[in-house]
Amino acid sequence: MATNNWWQHAVVYQVYPRSYQDSNGDGIGDLDGLRSRLSYIKKLGADVIWLNPIYESPDKDNGYDISNYRKINPVYGTMHSFTKLLEEAHSKGLKILMDLVVNHTSDQAEWFKESRKSKDNKYRDYYIWRDPKDGKEPNNWGSYFSGPAWKYDDRTQQYYLHLFEEGQPDLNWENPAVRESVWDIMRFWLDKGVDGFRMDVINLISKPSGLPDAPTPDNAAYGDVQSVVADGHRLNEFLKEMNKKVLSQYDVMTVGEMPGSTPEDVVDYTGLDSHELNMVFQFEHVSLSPNPDKRLNKWNDQPIKLVELKHALSRWQKALDGKAWNSLYWNNHDQPRAVSRFATDDPKYREKAAKMLGTTLHMLQGTPYIYEGEELGMTNAHYKKLSQYEDVESINAYTELVEKEKIVDQATMLRYLAHMSRDNARTPMQWDNSNNAGFTSGKPWFALNSNYPEINAKDELQDPNSVFYYYQKLLKLRHQNDIIVYGSYEELDPEDEEAFSYRRHYKGQTLLVISNFTNHKIKRDYNQAEYDELLLSNYNNSSENVLQPYETRVYLKRN
Repeated sequence: MATNNWWQHAVVYQVYPRSYQDSNGDGIGDLDGLRSRLSYIKKLGADVIWLNPIYESPDKDNGYDISNYRKINPVYGTMHSFTKLLEEAHSKGLKILMDLVVNHTSDQAEWFKESRKSKDNKYRDYYIWRDPKDGKEPNNWGSYFSGPAWKYDDRTQQYYLHLFEEGQPDLNWENPAVRESVWDIMRFWLDKGVDGFRMDVINLISKPSGLPDAPTPDNAAYGDVQSVVADGHRLNEFLKEMNKKVLSQYDVMTVGEMPGSTPEDVVDYTGLDSHELNMVFQFEHVSLSPNPDKRLNKWNDQPIKLVELKHALSRWQKALDGKAWNSLYWNNHDQPRAVSRFATDDPKYREKAAKMLGTTLHMLQGTPYIYEGEELGMTNAHYKKLSQYEDVESINAYTELVEKEKIVDQATMLRYLAHMSRDNARTPMQWDNSNNAGFTSGKPWFALNSNYPEINAKDELQDPNSVFYYYQKLLKLRHQNDIIVYGSYEELDPEDEEAFSYRRHYKGQTLLVISNFTNHKIKRDYNQAEYDELLLSNYNNSSENVLQPYETRVYLKRN
């Protein structure tokens, strides 16, 4: 595989702007607030900032329903604010990755407003409209956000497709005019100097011919839309066209969000000879569910089995090695907090567990992504009432599963939400122990996690043994050691239910990583004494073959 692409060496820091830093007291994070924190991100050692959507939007899905792709949402600032942010980031050596949301728009976008006016409007074919079938929806597809994926529009007496919220109508990528409009949007931002795109659910843009019914899981009200929509028959064609007409003209980084894609699919999309994307976000390791009831999909409150987690991550490491490129992440704005989900947020072990998870991920092959607050070991909020949630996916799931279908009771679903809701990731950034954690001088748009007096950036920056400084070491090691960037992957003891261990190999060097995922001591012997150096550990003193609770170690053997 070719090396020395800048994005292979980079570490990305994801910012959810609404929750990062407010500068004007309105309770909503904004671009000027982010700009005031660039030195913090630089100190951590990140290279790229991925911004969740900052475009004009009615905010039915926190910015993923875009009404104008060429304007900044006023709650975040102005285009002048963005230009200042971009210039200052570049002056500090930081790149900016924008979120490109083009599977769908907002129903307030001018394209859709025109499209719904009449069947012969020139924008009608920008979206997917269909006649009713037997007086109901055109097919049995279910929305990712619960309920049907079709919305009836009285004006023209047809349904439009929305794979997500009903205010997010899907674009019709079969229409060449749609694609050209998307290319124009991309050029608009690239010409301003942005350094690439994270592409929202990009593998859903090619819908199947004829829009056939989807398989229906047992007792489910709607068909499993992902099984028929993901990785559609024209996806490669569309991505190649995007690359040829836009991406190849700029030195940029691209990552496609691709729920349901397999490693074999991704080699096609991201192989260096495919001329499509640089990497994708795969979902296998964050889609594992211990809940035996498939109707509940992602909803559960149980820990993932380590053997299954290792299998998922190892599968991608081995399948893409030398052929394509991985993205590495534990959490983001759509996932609960990593330490709460994959390890423990028990105060006794939280810091050790956060460092262990960081090590396990950052020593793998691929480009790592850090979600805001992950570098502090921020945890789930553990809300107990539905009224505390803001996320449309969580609220819709509660309504459907508890009130309509009565699959689970209220208390059970609230436990599931406390463990898995996207809102766990969206509580404001915890900067210090002052009022509102230093996030805003006003009323926060969303309640802070109550543990911010104990977990915050100010305290961690004053503690050389903090999670923050440990992440700083992880990033420095990656930047200094090519074996961490390029080394091949060797899985060790895949059936080990307590430890995640692996080796990396590159130009005669070997890296050994051992992580204890339990809250008790374990013994593991991988001939550690033969290695030249203990590069990193989250414990200061421990015996060679005994790992303390949530201990992690990285050894290096030189040529």
